[in-house]
Amino acid sequence: MTIRQGLALAGAAIVAGSVWVSAQSGAAKTFTAQDFVDIQQLYAKYNWSLDSGDADAYASTFTPDGVFNNNVGRDAIVKFANTFHAGLGAHVRHWNTNLMITPTAEGAAGQVYLVLVDFANKPPTIATSASYTDELVKTPQGWRFKKRQTKGDAAPVAPPKN
Repeated sequence: MTIRQGLALAGAAIVAGSVWVSAQSGAAKTFTAQDFVDIQQLYAKYNWSLDSGDADAYASTFTPDGVFNNNVGRDAIVKFANTFHAGLGAHVRHWNTNLMITPTAEGAAGQVYLVLVDFANKPPTIATSASYTDELVKTPQGWRFKKRQTKGDAAPVAPPKN
């Protein structure tokens, strides 16, 4: 090994060590372009599987102990998806927009707007609008939702008339 190769190897070890220490100290991790693509695909799979009634595929977008609103764990999430699709979900589509993804020490924070379109009406109508706030983690199976919370939009309260 030449001196130049040895110095390059030592420099790489120092950088790798500092990246590991940075990650261990609670600092936000950095993303690759592939992480962004994979997270965007996770959001798409969530919507497509829920809208198509595939409760198992929908539940697979969460960690096994994942939380969706008040539904905790895979079984509760599958039950929610089946119940949703048996009712309103049989004739609505989820439309997400303005996805924001931020690296965190644990994985990622995400937020996105939701518009639920009811195509049973002609012309289709907006059934509701809301936003999701998400905690995501990278697992051996890829990015998954650890926690997902929905917040419905509400019209502002009109000021009192004098």
